Amino acid sequence: MKKKIGLLYGGKSAEHRVSMQTALAVIKALDTDKFDIHPIYITETGEWIRGEQLTGPVETVKELEFKRQEELSATVLSPDLFQAGDTPLDVIFPLLHGPNGEDGTVQGLLELLNLPYVGNGVLASSAGMDKVIMKNIFKVAGLNQVKYTSFTRSEWQSEKEAAYVKVENDLGYPCFVKPANLGSSVGISKCTSRGELDAAFEEAFQFDRKIIVEEGVTAREIEVGVLGNDFPEVSVAGEIVPKKDFYDYKAKYEDGNTGLIIPAEVSDQEYRAIKEDAIKAFKALDSSGLVRADFFLTKDGKVYINEVNTMPGFTPFSMFPLLWKHTGVEYAALIEKLVDLALERHEEKQSIKYTF
Repeated sequence: MKKKIGLLYGGKSAEHRVSMQTALAVIKALDTDKFDIHPIYITETGEWIRGEQLTGPVETVKELEFKRQEELSATVLSPDLFQAGDTPLDVIFPLLHGPNGEDGTVQGLLELLNLPYVGNGVLASSAGMDKVIMKNIFKVAGLNQVKYTSFTRSEWQSEKEAAYVKVENDLGYPCFVKPANLGSSVGISKCTSRGELDAAFEEAFQFDRKIIVEEGVTAREIEVGVLGNDFPEVSVAGEIVPKKDFYDYKAKYEDGNTGLIIPAEVSDQEYRAIKEDAIKAFKALDSSGLVRADFFLTKDGKVYINEVNTMPGFTPFSMFPLLWKHTGVEYAALIEKLVDLALERHEEKQSIKYTF
């Protein structure tokens, strides 16, 4: 019997375009003999629009950008968005990146509706979205990280000089400035001087009220995919080799101007350390479904966890599905595995008692 899957994409986020590309890729890969596909589009202004069931291939993002029309049901957020006729959809796949989607907000909505959904729950999504909270949790878990500090917009505006001096004294140059609650390398800058630091703060604070500043290290960028619920598995390791200073938005999603080496050339000992830390990070956040775990690997074999992404992209340039492909799980099978994990987690939750 076919599963009714709701694809939730778009979103009121600076990563709206990334989400659209992810949705297009997933739709192309879904087996219509196994799934009835129900698109649910969130516009850049936060409008929720339910499209008609997809019965054939979709070739362009434009076809997924629904407008308010009479034939499209619901432009307001309501439980009807998640129904097919008189019955609820079997599972929701939130293909959302960044705030208002990957940060626990949508996950909380789906929990309230008691619907199975792919990926991480409220806590892991929220903590994984906020780089400062995530790194604080990793510190408690004993994971090795580069030095970092953080600022709110009001702290910076009231004491700019003190903020810059703190970065220079605690971290030095080079350093990286990032919005705390954003992914896809949006708003990130590499800084080698006070002037660049000032410009980087200005840039990052356009996208968030809180930023994080991280010490720059000379290291290789190694990533692994983690898949599972209580007993997660780890993919082969992959390496990102940017042709520019760092792996920015354009290299990730537009021009592919980056070398991806899969599997990465790492020793057995280095891979074991990365694998163990990836699982430790997954469990520290109480993750479920999937994460992509990103590491720095120095010349002397020291491993630092950089961050995890609780909803990594599924675009043609995305690392997560490529890692699993090289591990032996093809793209379509990966999606089906994620759906199975979502249903497994949902079924377990139904056994929890809420009365006594």
